[in-house]
Amino acid sequence: MKIISMIPARYSASRFPGKLMQDLNGKSVILRTYEATVATNLFDDVFVVTDSDIIYDEIVNNGGKAIMSIKEHDCGSDRIAEAVENMEVDVVINVQGDEPFTDKESLSKLINVFKEDDTKAVDLASLMVHITDVDEINNPNTVKVIIDKFDFALYFSRSPIPYPRDKSVAVKYYKHKGVYAFRKQAILDFYHLPMLTLEASEKLEQLRYLEYGKRIKMVETDVQGIEIDTPEDLERAKKAWQ
Repeated sequence: MKIISMIPARYSASRFPGKLMQDLNGKSVILRTYEATVATNLFDDVFVVTDSDIIYDEIVNNGGKAIMSIKEHDCGSDRIAEAVENMEVDVVINVQGDEPFTDKESLSKLINVFKEDDTKAVDLASLMVHITDVDEINNPNTVKVIIDKFDFALYFSRSPIPYPRDKSVAVKYYKHKGVYAFRKQAILDFYHLPMLTLEASEKLEQLRYLEYGKRIKMVETDVQGIEIDTPEDLERAKKAWQ
C-alpha cells in the first residue's frame, strides 16, 4: 500500500493573510508543518501543493518537495485531487498547512484504519478531539462532528451538535480536526462532484462526501495541537514550541 501526505497551502487566508509564511521561532509555519510531517517517517512521500510562488519557493529552497496547482481551487481537497490524479498511490493523508504540531501517533491511527479495512468499507478517515469547554462547543469556528456506534461520521456542523434538549443525557462533544486520510478514488470522486446545499450552507467541504454517500471513519485523538488561524494562535504556538 503506497501512502503519501499532501499539504494544501494557500497564501491568502481571510482571517490571517499570509499566515503560512509567518515566522514560528526561526522558520515559517508551512516549513515547520512540512518538516513535522516528514519527520513522522510514515509516508512514502510528502508534498506541499500550492497556488503560491512564495510558498512553493519556501519549500523547494529548503530541500522539500512542492507542487504548483494548475487550476484555481475553492478547497484543499480539490487542490490535492488535481495533484494526485496521475500518481500511483493508494491512500493520501491531507495535513493542514497551519498545523505545525502534527504528530506521529494521530497520523498512525489514520493509516491503520486503511490497513485494517479488509472490506474497503471506509472511503475516508479523519480525526476528532473530545471537547468540554462550553465556549468552544458554541463557537462556529470550532467544527463539531457526531458519530454512529461504529465511529462513522453522521454529520459535521459549526453549530453545537447534538442539541442538548434533554440536559440529563450525558452527551460527548467532538471537535473535528481537519486532517483527512482518503482512498485515492474517494478524493477523485469529490473533485468531479458538484457542491450541494449542506456544504454550501456550512462551508464545510467534508459534507460533500456525506451528501454523496461516502463513509468517513472518525478516529479519536488526545492531541489538540494548535491550529494557526489568527495572530493570537501564532503567539500561542511560539510559546508552545519551546
